Amino acid sequence: MSTKPTTTELEWTELDQRAVDTARVLAADAVQKVGNGHPGTAMSLAPAAYTLFQKVMRHDPADPEWVGRDRFVLSAGHSSLTLYTQLYLGGFGLELDDLKAFRTWGSKTPGHPEYGHTTGVETTTGPLGQGIANAVGMAMASRYERGLFDPEAAQGTSPFDHMVYAIAGDGCLQEGISHEASALAGHQKLGNLVLLWDDNHISIEGDTETAVSEDTLKRYEAYGWHVQRVEQQENGDLDPKALYAALLAAKAETGKPSFIAARSIIAWPAPHAQNTEAAHGSALGDDEVAATKRVLGFDPEQTFEVSDEVIAHTRKALDRGREAKAAWEKDFSAWRTSNPERAAEFDRIQANELPAGWEDELPSFETGKGVATRAASGKVLQALGAVIPELWGGSADLAGSNNTTIDKDSSFLPVGNPLPEADPYGRTIHFGIREHAMAAAMNGIALHGHTRIYGGTFLVFSDYMRNAVRLSALMHVPVTYVWTHDSIGLGEDGPTHQPVEHLASLRAIPGLNLVRPADANETAIAWREILRRHTKVFGKGAPHGLALTRQGVPTYERNEDAAKGGYVMFEAEGGEAQVVLIGTGSEVHLAVEAREQLQSEGVPTRVVSMPCVEWFEQQDQAYKDSVLPPSVKARVAVEAGIGLTWHRYVGDAGRIVSLEHFGASADAKVLFREFGFTPERVAAAAHESLAAAAR
Repeated sequence: MSTKPTTTELEWTELDQRAVDTARVLAADAVQKVGNGHPGTAMSLAPAAYTLFQKVMRHDPADPEWVGRDRFVLSAGHSSLTLYTQLYLGGFGLELDDLKAFRTWGSKTPGHPEYGHTTGVETTTGPLGQGIANAVGMAMASRYERGLFDPEAAQGTSPFDHMVYAIAGDGCLQEGISHEASALAGHQKLGNLVLLWDDNHISIEGDTETAVSEDTLKRYEAYGWHVQRVEQQENGDLDPKALYAALLAAKAETGKPSFIAARSIIAWPAPHAQNTEAAHGSALGDDEVAATKRVLGFDPEQTFEVSDEVIAHTRKALDRGREAKAAWEKDFSAWRTSNPERAAEFDRIQANELPAGWEDELPSFETGKGVATRAASGKVLQALGAVIPELWGGSADLAGSNNTTIDKDSSFLPVGNPLPEADPYGRTIHFGIREHAMAAAMNGIALHGHTRIYGGTFLVFSDYMRNAVRLSALMHVPVTYVWTHDSIGLGEDGPTHQPVEHLASLRAIPGLNLVRPADANETAIAWREILRRHTKVFGKGAPHGLALTRQGVPTYERNEDAAKGGYVMFEAEGGEAQVVLIGTGSEVHLAVEAREQLQSEGVPTRVVSMPCVEWFEQQDQAYKDSVLPPSVKARVAVEAGIGLTWHRYVGDAGRIVSLEHFGASADAKVLFREFGFTPERVAAAAHESLAAAAR
């Protein structure tokens, strides 16, 4: 561990210090005006954030989406003012009125940073630790992107080389996701990642001694990170020159991710509020804000005071950004000239388009044959991997079960890894048994851009991922979750591994499209539709979850209407449908067999496969009514999970064949029989529904 970073000269003027202090009083004023928020961390972190945004990072405030920019992630999202004040000072588009509107309806400055809402915000952060994993994902994506477009360039010479910086607090590091993500980053030797820890010893319940006693720096050393400690100045404030030197030393370390511990005093220099838990999440109070302003040489009678000299000084970031971008564009132009084929590929990916003819590579599956949908998904990935180079992913140590290996001879692993398939630009990611970090890193990969990411595990372990999945939906991030072993059909592993409530629970997340294909051909169509939806055609993106079977299921004729989320798989015979059977996934074949029984009894029966409720709901009403005619009141839905999803589709006279309890350890066929998932039970439910509809 390096305790004294190499001294590097930093130009730090009185105007720089005044700008830092301006950020502090702006944070105090913004929270005081609205009456709630987190002023303390934004006050103490102001020197670090200012140093990053004004002295270290390569970015152009006039073009916040410039491909060559460094990325910044505020994992400690509660301290959103740490970011907002720098976006204002640097000229990213926020103005003083936006800070005055902090945490109010319709403002550009919500309580936690929100991607797509505020220019310059790279990811939505709030739940602690998510940002660390997002940053790890961005660093991974940066390396993979380099492999796509400029793999032969020497370190630091490619237009695709850039840094990812993140700021985390004590809470971020206490959350378990930080361990998962940080261990992964160390294993991957992500030398383009720098994590600054705001070591202020304060959480909501007071001094962190209440809950923490480990040596955090040794923890990060054990992960394989380059570790530095930056001490305070004698007055207790952060030292910009020491921070700057540490950041440059971190940037120079290309073989490891870097961890910088910065000891700070929360709410510095508020005379009475500093170093208190109250300063973490409460307004300081008028008297304390005024006292702080006096300490810093500001007029206590003024609010949101920003001198013309300060804003003119900080907005020079626009000039520096323009110069940096121009220099980068010169290098980028030279790269384009030298790499015309890769440049064409870059342009296609940048335009969010897929290669011409990619759909022709989708496999088609023979009808009648029993195929597990997880196996079909694996064949789709291997076929598409050959023609969509930006498609990559893996699983949380379950690749053989999830069928997520896109290329068995190419693993995304750093230089120096002993495995024969190791390649720093490899296609297959080994996330390890880190489901939560995997999901959050996937968000970071997608946010970084230029690649299409998927990641797999068992459906039951989506619980470990849920917070990150929710953020995927909140941000409209186009990631694909491959969740296999989607029901009691996984068999003998028993109730701990058998998802029951998970399908309904995931469908409850707004903006997440959950796809449970009935067979191999629906699986291929599902992958095609997901990839198609992750293009500019659909505007805002959306995450997708594929729920796939362990066990084999019958394969039916391919029907393109599967892409609409719900469709008529088998029409009623002998007259208009008297009853509609709705199924998903491995239960569709039960509906098909029940239909045969009902038809033999003289009951015209329609079977509807509904692989994706969300896609179905996006269709117009005429189409939905054509699939589920309002005149047909007798309906049965069958799914091996709780029936919460299906009440709105079956109506008052309908019946649901579902599983309202946990599973058991036994062979899948035994479980389906014992728990009533049989054609006979579905047919009986249909008769019950017919009787109810006739009343």
